[in-house]
Amino acid sequence: MFRIRFHGRGGQGMKTASRILGTAFFLEGYEVQDAPRYGAERRGAPIFAYVRADKKTINERGIIQQPDLVLVADDTLVAVRVAGVLSGITDQTVLVLYSNTTRQTWRERLNIKCPVLIVPLEQEIADPLERRGVGTGCAGAAAQLTGVISRQKLQHAIEQELAELDNQIIEKNMFHALEAFDLMEGQQGLVKEGVSISAHNYEPPDWAELSFEPAAISAPAIHAPLTSEQSRTGLWRTMRPVIDYHLCNRCWWVCSTFCPDGAIQVTDNRYPRIDYDHCKGCMVCVSQCPAHAIAAVPEAEAAKKTAQEAPA
Repeated sequence: MFRIRFHGRGGQGMKTASRILGTAFFLEGYEVQDAPRYGAERRGAPIFAYVRADKKTINERGIIQQPDLVLVADDTLVAVRVAGVLSGITDQTVLVLYSNTTRQTWRERLNIKCPVLIVPLEQEIADPLERRGVGTGCAGAAAQLTGVISRQKLQHAIEQELAELDNQIIEKNMFHALEAFDLMEGQQGLVKEGVSISAHNYEPPDWAELSFEPAAISAPAIHAPLTSEQSRTGLWRTMRPVIDYHLCNRCWWVCSTFCPDGAIQVTDNRYPRIDYDHCKGCMVCVSQCPAHAIAAVPEAEAAKKTAQEAPA
């Protein structure tokens, strides 16, 4: 059975990638599972999708714990623990990264022995979420690496899954998918089917035993504020909204009201202040600011500037 995981950020097309690859497998006569995994997160949040494909009935369910192939659309996710990019990989797992860093450097950074392949980025883009076609590119690379999906079936899968979109969008995604497919031509069939996992040798996880508590304590109700403060959702951000206080008109009610996560606070002097620990970078405040006092700055650039300005 082929077990494949796609990792990316919300907005990069990982759900679409799994659908396209799943359909391509199906057109080649395989039994298929394909599904995304994400919560109520917004643009930029780490998400993943997976595909299982086998000539026999698939009885496995749930998240793929031991992938044969892992494709990563955004290499910054490797360092984000919650993304789980490296979860369950073995020496036989093939790791594919969209990156401008060499594969040897990645092998040394991660201290792994498994094959690492790189899909180079043609140009650096400030916001990686604006990198179009990366999802279909991942699907194209995966199709070639399995060695069982033809170019024609991949094209049919893209046409079928994107049929509701404009022809121009379909053609652009087709280009990126086939480009990645051709790039991996020398590695055709590198990904091997993983062995079947027997239920007879299943080892249950180490459960955490929780003692029974009164409903007033453990019931699904919020009795105090700041219950999610420790969840640093700012790690999802790829672009940072930065306020130019020389332009700010202190019409604080606009940006603070439109912020979907309540990450804009207001000082005693009626100036807005952004909580970067919890700002997800949706840029709603940038589009709503009447004075255009809030600009979108690439996160890496903003973080570098902050580090330079920090006292020694």
